[in-house]
Amino acid sequence: MGSVPDALPLPLSLLDRSRTRGGEPDSRALSSTVARARRAEALGYHRFWVAEHHGVPGIASGSPAVLAAAVAAGTGRIRVGSGGVMLPNHRPLVVAEQFAVLAGLYPGRVDLGLGRSLGFTAPVRAALGATRAEPADFLQAIDEVRDYLHGRGPVTAMPRVPAPPIFVLAGARGLELAAAAGLPVVVGGPVLGSPAPIERYRRDFRPAGPDDRPHVIISVMTMVARSRATARELLLPEAWAMAASRTTGAFPPLEDVAAIRSRTLTARQESTVESFLAQAVYGAPTEVAAELAALVARTGADEVMATTSTHDRAEQDAADAALAELFG
Repeated sequence: MGSVPDALPLPLSLLDRSRTRGGEPDSRALSSTVARARRAEALGYHRFWVAEHHGVPGIASGSPAVLAAAVAAGTGRIRVGSGGVMLPNHRPLVVAEQFAVLAGLYPGRVDLGLGRSLGFTAPVRAALGATRAEPADFLQAIDEVRDYLHGRGPVTAMPRVPAPPIFVLAGARGLELAAAAGLPVVVGGPVLGSPAPIERYRRDFRPAGPDDRPHVIISVMTMVARSRATARELLLPEAWAMAASRTTGAFPPLEDVAAIRSRTLTARQESTVESFLAQAVYGAPTEVAAELAALVARTGADEVMATTSTHDRAEQDAADAALAELFG
């Protein structure tokens, strides 16, 4: 595999979406998230974030505040947060109170990542009553959450504790919103292919306080394995889940690689799989280190947040450990 280069000189974090697996109870995905956080802490990861998805068979995490509490209780040092709380689904006061409670219980360890995605399907969106997805509504909701956390709201959000930092989960438009709000950003997907949107975020950043600075965390699907071919195989369960969701409208549990290999994919499904893999960073350690170093140089990232998952939990644990080694 070649020698591993010098460690990448920036923090490494992990986003875990509590992926379900075929043939397992959904509850195991949640207990595995907590166990993974413990391992991530031991490996030196900086943050461990959990997600919010509703009515999705392949993801068990519907309440990031509740799951983050379990993760924080099961660890002792690593920062814990949401990747993220989707503001169209919640009242800002409730979000502020939930994360104030977390910050009170685990001072100095809690992050609040905010996004504006609506539910995956029309029935989910109707069940949530999600209506505040427009950019202006999102900015207003961010301001409300921030005011409550800092004691400036029309009512007192309890408990009164130092406010946890807020991050905006962003694509290209989200970068504009984060700049307008003067908040750090977590950015992933196709926007990482060009430095221009991130450069505009830094240029247009309007600090809300004297210590506010642009801060960019890049979110990347990664897989480190013995070889590039092996890493590609390990990413197939996630790639197939994406392809299946585009076909059936349901994002399924992870399947074994062999089961996926036995399928005959349509041309559209093959295209979705290849598109997914094209946006991932995978391979042997030297290959992943080189590609991540190039991505960091292109984006000027301050931090990397990896999203790594595969059907085989032992392989996922090994990939987490191998990635941590690249960051020293």
